[in-house]
Amino acid sequence: MAPVRRGTPVLAARAGERGIGVFDSGIGGLTVFKELAARLPREHLLYLGDTARLPYGSKSPETVTAFALEVADFFADRRVKLMVVACNTTSAVALEALRARYDVPVLGVIAPGARAAVAATERGRIGVIGTEATIASGAYEREIRERAPGVEIFARACPLFVPLAEEGWVDNDVARRTIALYLASLKKSGIDTLILGCTHYPLLRGAIADYMGSGVRIVDSAEETAREVRRELRSAGLLRARGRGASSFFVTDAVQRFLRVGERFYGASVASAVRVVLRGEAQRTDRTPAARLRRRAEL
Repeated sequence: MAPVRRGTPVLAARAGERGIGVFDSGIGGLTVFKELAARLPREHLLYLGDTARLPYGSKSPETVTAFALEVADFFADRRVKLMVVACNTTSAVALEALRARYDVPVLGVIAPGARAAVAATERGRIGVIGTEATIASGAYEREIRERAPGVEIFARACPLFVPLAEEGWVDNDVARRTIALYLASLKKSGIDTLILGCTHYPLLRGAIADYMGSGVRIVDSAEETAREVRRELRSAGLLRARGRGASSFFVTDAVQRFLRVGERFYGASVASAVRVVLRGEAQRTDRTPAARLRRRAEL
């Protein structure tokens, strides 16, 4: 992707017309996409959910990074002006690799969430919940301590929150029992702020807030991420000045499920999505035994 010479007004204006790429391992990133669409209505937004290979949260950092680079290449081919990693797991383990590879801004969701939590806490006791990979990475702890070294941090992996959110089981007995099992220790710890460190978790926000009580502030990084994207575009002179933006959705598998479940996360109907095969995935598929047999048959 050619670098944008932001000092040249004409080139910056042209670059400003390009889209913003938003990606996640699946559907949860639509909570971030929703905030971006609300705060940046003039921008063209492209969403890609790697639904063929979810979940990322239980995979190794090396695998997540390899997948993330393939997804980002999809956006690089479309010459987006900025990428948003709307996935806590990918933000935790692959953000630096993405920034090193591409010459457009690449923003994650962890730093905005950490910043919002530090601003919200009054007693300096912050809880973080997320996938196994996000919690194991320690990314939230590093970001929080960079801003507030004396804060106490209590982290908990809550992997079952993801399927609950996707099934729409966000306010029933199963959801409430699962929340109580995962969050009992955090409730006893005396935290006053809780970061929802997974883009699926905002769907459970009401039930989580009810369990934790009114003394705990819930932080969703999606809102702060949208603010950071706007600040980044403004400082680079890349905000789209006129017109109304468009939204496009892409997935790597299961289009109909994405359309059906996506509405829960987006808050509105996702009218259509296009299934794509990523460059690296196509190469791996081409090396399978079945593919080799097809090529021999064609000779």
